[in-house]
Amino acid sequence: MTALSDREQLTSLANQAADSRVNLEFETEGMTLNMGPQHPATHGTLRILVKLDGEQVISADPMPGYMHRGYEKLCEVRTYPQVTTLVNRIDWLGSFANEVPWILAAEKLMGIEAPPRAQYIRTILFELSRMANVSLFLGDLGIQLGGITVGFYAFRDREHVLNQIEAVTGGRFHPNFDRIGGLKDDLPKGWIAETKKAMEKMRAFCDEVEDLLFGNEIFQKRTRGIGLIPPHVAQSYGLSGANIRGSGVDWDLRRDACPPGLVYDKADWKVWTHPDCDSFSRSWIRLQETREATKIVDQLLDSIPSGPIMAKVPRIIKVPEGEAYVATENPLGEMGYYLVSKGDLNPFRVKIRSASFNNVSIVPWVCKGVYVPDVITILASLYFILGDIDR
Repeated sequence: MTALSDREQLTSLANQAADSRVNLEFETEGMTLNMGPQHPATHGTLRILVKLDGEQVISADPMPGYMHRGYEKLCEVRTYPQVTTLVNRIDWLGSFANEVPWILAAEKLMGIEAPPRAQYIRTILFELSRMANVSLFLGDLGIQLGGITVGFYAFRDREHVLNQIEAVTGGRFHPNFDRIGGLKDDLPKGWIAETKKAMEKMRAFCDEVEDLLFGNEIFQKRTRGIGLIPPHVAQSYGLSGANIRGSGVDWDLRRDACPPGLVYDKADWKVWTHPDCDSFSRSWIRLQETREATKIVDQLLDSIPSGPIMAKVPRIIKVPEGEAYVATENPLGEMGYYLVSKGDLNPFRVKIRSASFNNVSIVPWVCKGVYVPDVITILASLYFILGDIDR
């Protein structure tokens, strides 16, 4: 090799200096990105303040509070039966499930237990609400990751479940059907047979989603190994439902702490867990839970007892003085009501423990260090409803 001439050396040094100036010119202090409050991936009006270094997330701070719901204080100025209309709208996709822990807390303080037939119907409707809720989650999950087709499937088959809820309660989204001591009405004629057909359609839907979405190579690359939440971290943040089970923690309130008034012990079903702790595992758990919900409904429909649907309760309900906390395994996770009564027509104090608040609280921890597209994947897999947060 021949040595470079003086002119060539000077030219090379000048080029290196120019490159250095260009690199210095493009150095930045990072970018602040507002995701929301109208982004569809936030499931409502949530703002997430994301700070970026290039395409990597340095921090992601959720800022709830845009819905101004105020459920807890609204409950305190209404009678106990009137509260069911309010709590329907906390998690609007699983509305009947929101009524159940409220009614169970009031029944606990009053020393009332609903008749067996009412308990069976209550549990069946609870699981139908789970299917209506989670089926839409599965479709929305595909849409947020670019797979629109699965969303059409979800909206199509979710109608089968909503039709059955409407046939009993008269309402598709906000039934206001549960009552202290039982239920508003009995099942209509032919409802059991129609519900069994709907369960077959829902199982077929789960099979289609498993092939179309979970078997998709792009979906797996977007979700596997993304948004890792170890078991001890999930527990420390109070995650529940599919989010805690997706971190390998075997915990389900339906099996482990089922309150009186529900009959999950009358059916044979499985609690699913997944050891990978990522976005894929959380989503996969919800798919399996939808299948298990159809099994629970089928078994309870086969063994539903005859008899009344309402216990004897006072015409004007005054809950005795005391306090109670009742939680159930709702579609999004643990949903609990801490109820304080002074013996009046309305509760003295209400505290709502909703699953979505904890699901969002872990966002800063789990999003740190990921890339911008992964934020959408993680938010979708955590699955929260903003009415469930701004309470």
